[in-house]
Amino acid sequence: MEPTEPRPNSECQGSCIPKVDLSNHPCYSRAAHFRFGRIHVPVAPRCNIQCNYCIRKYACPNENRPGVTMRVISPDEAMNTIRDAVAKEPRIRVLGVAGPGDALANDPTIETFARAKEEFPQLTRCMSTNGLLLPDRIDDIDRAGVTALTITINAVDPAIGEQIYAHVRYKGVTYRGREAFALLHRQQMEGLREAAMRGMVVKVNSVLIPGVNDRHLVEVARKVRDLGAYIMNIIPMLPLAKFKDIPEPSLADVNRVRNECGQIIQQFRNCTRCRADAIGVPGEEGSGCGAGAGAAKEKTCTPKFMGGKAIVRLKPTDPI
Repeated sequence: MEPTEPRPNSECQGSCIPKVDLSNHPCYSRAAHFRFGRIHVPVAPRCNIQCNYCIRKYACPNENRPGVTMRVISPDEAMNTIRDAVAKEPRIRVLGVAGPGDALANDPTIETFARAKEEFPQLTRCMSTNGLLLPDRIDDIDRAGVTALTITINAVDPAIGEQIYAHVRYKGVTYRGREAFALLHRQQMEGLREAAMRGMVVKVNSVLIPGVNDRHLVEVARKVRDLGAYIMNIIPMLPLAKFKDIPEPSLADVNRVRNECGQIIQQFRNCTRCRADAIGVPGEEGSGCGAGAGAAKEKTCTPKFMGGKAIVRLKPTDPI
C-alpha cells in the first residue's frame, strides 16, 4: 500500500506535505512506474565526493547504471532534448537531473531547472544529490521549482560511513576518513530536514553493501523518516571501484532488508538503476519510444543526443 502523504514526525510538525502529485512520478509510485516517463538530462559532470562503489563514465553506450551517460550536455542542449522528448513521448511527466556527477556541484543544474520551470511547467522537477551541498543550495533549487528530491544516504554511523566514502571535497578542502563522513552526514541531515520542511518530497536512496551497511540500513530508515523523508529506495550495490571484490547482494538479501526497513518507512521496489541520460517510461528506454500496452515486453530506443545507437535493453518485469 502506498500512502499519499508522508507520516507526520516531530521535525515536520505537520508541515512536511509534498508540493507535488506523486501519482505520475515513476520513481516514487509503483503504480506510475510503467505508465509514465521521465527524462534525465546529463548536465552535471562534476562530483564532490568519492564513493567506494562508484565509477562515473561520460562516453559509455553499454552500461545501465547511475553515473553513466553517453555524453554531458549543456543547458541549451538539455532544453532542446526536453522539447524533442516531450513532443515524441506524451507520457513523460518528470524532468530530472541525476548526474553523471552530483547535481548540486554543477551550476548548469540550476539553470536547466529554472528554464524548464518557465517552458515546461507541467513537468515535475526532480533532482538526485549526495546532499553535501543541499543546505547551501536549498534556496536555489526551491526558486528553480524543484519539488522532488532524492538524497543518497548510505549510513548514519561514522564507523560505517567512513568505510563507504574515500573523500569529500567541500569549499576547496578535501576531507578523508571519519572527518569526511562527519561533514557529509551533517550536511545530509540538515538538508533533508530543510527540504521536507519546505514541502519537497524526499526519497532516500541507500546502496546496500554486503558486510558494510546491510545490517545498518534499518537505522538509516529510522533516522531519515524522523527527518521527513517520504520513501526509501534500497539499491543493491554493483561490484565496482574499491568495492569490486564485494559480491552483489542477492535478491533475497535485498528483499530482507527492504522488508525490515519497510516496517519503518515505505519502500520503493521498482528501481531500474537509471542512467544519467535515461529518457522514457522505465523499461522502454529512449526518447519517445511510444510503446503502448500491446508492445513487446522488451524495448530498445535511444535519445537523440546519444547519436542514434541503441544502448540498453530492459524488461519491465526484471528485478533490480
